[in-house]
Amino acid sequence: MKAPSACAPWFAPLYVGAVQLGAYATARLPARERAELLRAHSTNVDNLRAGRWRTLATSAVFVESPLPVPYGIALLAALGTAEAAWGTRRAAGTFAAGHIGASVLVYGGLRAARALSHKAVTPDIERAVDVGASYGFYATVGALAVSVPHRGARAAATAGLLVLGVRPVLSRRRDFTDAGHLTALLLGMGAGAAFKIRHRAADRHTTGHRTTSRRTTGHRAAVRRATTPFRRPVRADPRPT
Repeated sequence: MKAPSACAPWFAPLYVGAVQLGAYATARLPARERAELLRAHSTNVDNLRAGRWRTLATSAVFVESPLPVPYGIALLAALGTAEAAWGTRRAAGTFAAGHIGASVLVYGGLRAARALSHKAVTPDIERAVDVGASYGFYATVGALAVSVPHRGARAAATAGLLVLGVRPVLSRRRDFTDAGHLTALLLGMGAGAAFKIRHRAADRHTTGHRTTSRRTTGHRAAVRRATTPFRRPVRADPRPT
């Protein structure tokens, strides 16, 4: 599915490059300063409960360590493909919806779990470092999966991603970020499905408009033919001169 606003990707390499350069710069800080910086930009319970909502944006540009090469390539490929297919605005919107939406829902879940049982959410979890591009990455991949044109490939990609997203949540070593990744994946799939519905509706509207235009043109031509007065052919005068 290709949107009319599709373009050559420029934001994806810019974003991934900025994140990687920032990670190398952060890694050069003393351990204590680095930990305080990352915690200050984390979407953890402490920050959001205190009203530091800016972390919903800043947490996407900080990572705990430089991106491994395979992960960096995968992130760049996913974001670049989405940007080329949908345009910069829609691709960035999908990434942001997954990152912010999953962060807020995880925060709400942790607050609810804390209210039910103080043992379920410890102070360490509330102050945990939670930064990175993974939520947005999962959302983008999920949206791309449900946008695959071939039905069989689309079903296989969607099912495979759901398995990969659910499996860590069922593990005994799970943490809240596993739930966040699954949430972001589902949000991305919902966004991708919405894109398809809107794209099909636009196609039907365009096709219907063209059909109506052709019918109107044909009708007008028929009316002109029907209302044109009949004229006898001009014949030469048969009388001899």
